Amino acid sequence: MRSPLVSFEDLPKLDAVLLDARQKQDAYDAGHLAGAIHANLETQLSAARDANADPSRGGRHPLPPIERWAKQLGAWGITPDRNVVVYDDQAGANAAARLWWMLRSAGHANAFVLDGGLSAALPLTTDPPRVTPAVPYPVTSWQWPTVDMAQVESLRNDPEWRVLDVRSRERYRGEIEPIDPIAGHIPGAINLPFTENLEHGAFKSAEALRAQYAELFGDVPPERVVVHCGSGVTACHTLLALEAAGLHGASLYVGSWGEWCRNH
Repeated sequence: MRSPLVSFEDLPKLDAVLLDARQKQDAYDAGHLAGAIHANLETQLSAARDANADPSRGGRHPLPPIERWAKQLGAWGITPDRNVVVYDDQAGANAAARLWWMLRSAGHANAFVLDGGLSAALPLTTDPPRVTPAVPYPVTSWQWPTVDMAQVESLRNDPEWRVLDVRSRERYRGEIEPIDPIAGHIPGAINLPFTENLEHGAFKSAEALRAQYAELFGDVPPERVVVHCGSGVTACHTLLALEAAGLHGASLYVGSWGEWCRNH
């Protein structure tokens, strides 16, 4: 099994396009890995800023149209033969794992996340990257499984499926809600925070992750697991962990709690 995670020491061997998925432009401008291109969650990794964006219809970070994503990959110089490594400063949670998922869902096999993120990588530079644009990426549809709100409604109480909420336990229990208008969780959903994928700021071993999710899912295979969070971003952290563990095929509920709570 080829791991979707790479170490900083691996980077020179990969000759990769580097993408910095931190949310704030000023953080990127203050220092990034040499050659890294900034990828913006709000405008490039989602359709959140589109004129017709509606959190009650698609959530707070809906996927952009695949045609737009194909053009964006081309603008970054990403072609099917290139290695791509993405990173952020939150151990992959915001928004490196989301960017990795979007690359893989566009059919790009050679996509990786820098394990440990920016804290594991030095030195930094403020020099702008040199980008050689390419043609739009050859993809016409998202290729990894997603589900919509109606499908979650039909699956959430099915014993042959698991709907997994990866937000904090406090948000799942409805004790706090810092972002969405209503606290709580999807009835029938189970909870394991994405932070449980980590140990000392990096991902647990493949074996530890496999054991963790085998215990959580029981006899339900990963192909019958739906993963969500608040807006479909940190859910990708757990999808990345599942991939690292060799557990393939789980679906992303892109709309996540942000969409669900506005409709129930």
